[in-house]
Amino acid sequence: MENRKYALRFSLIFLVLIACLLVFSVRLIWIQVFWADHLARLAQKQHRHLVELEPVRGAIYDRKMRPLAFNVPVYSLFANPKMMTISDKQQAVRQLSILLSMDPHVLEEDLGRDRYFVWLKRKLSPELAEKIKQMQIKGLGFRKESRRSYPAAHLAAHVIGFAGIDNEGLEGLELFYNKELKGKPGYMRILRDAHQRELIIDDAFVPPHDGLHLVLTIDETVQYIAEQALEKAYQKYQAQSASIIVMDTRTGEILALANRPTYNLENYAAASPLSRTNRAMSYVYEPGSVFKVVTAVAALEEGRFSEKDKIFCENGRYKIANNILTDHHPYGMLTFNQVFGFSSNIGVAKIAQRLGPDIIYKYGRRLRFGIKTGMDLQGEVSGWLKAPSLWSKTTIGAIPIGYEVTVTPLQLVCMMTAIANKGVYLRPFVVKYIKNSGDQIIKSFEPQTVDRVVSEETARRVTEILKGVVEEGTGQHARIQGVEVAGKTGTARKVIQGSYSEGKYYATFAGFAPADNPRVAVIVVVDEPHPSYFGGTVAAPVFKEVVENALKYLEN
Repeated sequence: MENRKYALRFSLIFLVLIACLLVFSVRLIWIQVFWADHLARLAQKQHRHLVELEPVRGAIYDRKMRPLAFNVPVYSLFANPKMMTISDKQQAVRQLSILLSMDPHVLEEDLGRDRYFVWLKRKLSPELAEKIKQMQIKGLGFRKESRRSYPAAHLAAHVIGFAGIDNEGLEGLELFYNKELKGKPGYMRILRDAHQRELIIDDAFVPPHDGLHLVLTIDETVQYIAEQALEKAYQKYQAQSASIIVMDTRTGEILALANRPTYNLENYAAASPLSRTNRAMSYVYEPGSVFKVVTAVAALEEGRFSEKDKIFCENGRYKIANNILTDHHPYGMLTFNQVFGFSSNIGVAKIAQRLGPDIIYKYGRRLRFGIKTGMDLQGEVSGWLKAPSLWSKTTIGAIPIGYEVTVTPLQLVCMMTAIANKGVYLRPFVVKYIKNSGDQIIKSFEPQTVDRVVSEETARRVTEILKGVVEEGTGQHARIQGVEVAGKTGTARKVIQGSYSEGKYYATFAGFAPADNPRVAVIVVVDEPHPSYFGGTVAAPVFKEVVENALKYLEN
């Protein structure tokens, strides 16, 4: 009986063992047959990985190949927490927190992750990287990268813009031409041996394609001249903001563009949104009297007025519907040219009344107001020139003198360039050509005519009017000895919370020189200057300083 009991138990144990062996065999066959490829891939992934190779971002140069932005080599620090002992991690936290001024708690958290790779600090200088290497902390490594450098720091900040930590353009030309500048990354395949040492597999190497280089129309010297003059006015008049553009009247090339406030491209993260705003093309305002040029163009091009026609300026007060127009001086009878030379609001409004809303609107659009200029820089706005169907009874006395219309400084300097260029409107541009590292030009940008906006004869006659503004009228502070200047002042009250403010103005001067053989057109806008606020006393002297120095430089 006992023997039978033991035999039964033995049989049961044997059957259980056979069943387990059978299950194990089936499982092994299943893994080998059906999971073999999947497991092989997993094994490869544990021992092989792709490393992206960062391309070098293209440089940005001024028109004379002076560098404005380029990349410098840096080293980014990473860790492999899985390879580090507790002692290694403690050493890393203790030494790196001091050397790199990092929060030790953040380092502890990063090194405590269950990962093979974690960034600790990006874009370190070669000197700092060498100090860390000398610490010989197990589990730390470096990846060679590059960092954007802006040698002139503040110069042309709103044109150049900046690229972020991953070399992606975020503002300015860095953003607009990001695709061309960034290049294409490469990669290499890394194989780890049993001791976790890394070996590069040569047949799995794709080199990166470095970015292309931009050569600008900007001239670093002219840019410096413009920025210095603008900064002085910005500080002297304690302004809210200020903008300046210098444009080549023959080509449409932008030689200089600056704004105040500005910022340091080397420390863009610390800049306020206002400091980073390119107000020269991204901000609209009511320009005031500088917009009277549109009415002058319309009146002469339509043949409705001549220079010697006389307009009675109502001794300084004139009613249109329920609005009273005034002049700074009580003018009586003025010639057509004098109306613009002395900037009579009443005289211009009476000229506009005879022309009518449709003609004023027609020439406003012809001179590209309410339309983007198409400059190759992101952020441009179009402004607003309302159609006659939207005009009120008082609009005929507002738009012709630069109210109820919004423009950018860029649009105004383009208007002046069209007059200087005998009536031909040119598209403004800031990139001259794109080239590769072998100095092969990939794409060049030539001067582009948008349209003939007025006849050559009308442009000549308007130029004479603008010369009179500077010689005898409101723009006398723009006069340059030995150089004829054509230009127009503008002084406009600001709108604050829906109504025109008392004591807050925009001061503008726009013009070109030499008047009869133009080389440059310049616009200066100063926002809320005080105590003086007139375009002729605040903005015109900036124009004079910039044009005088720029012409001397350009002629050498």
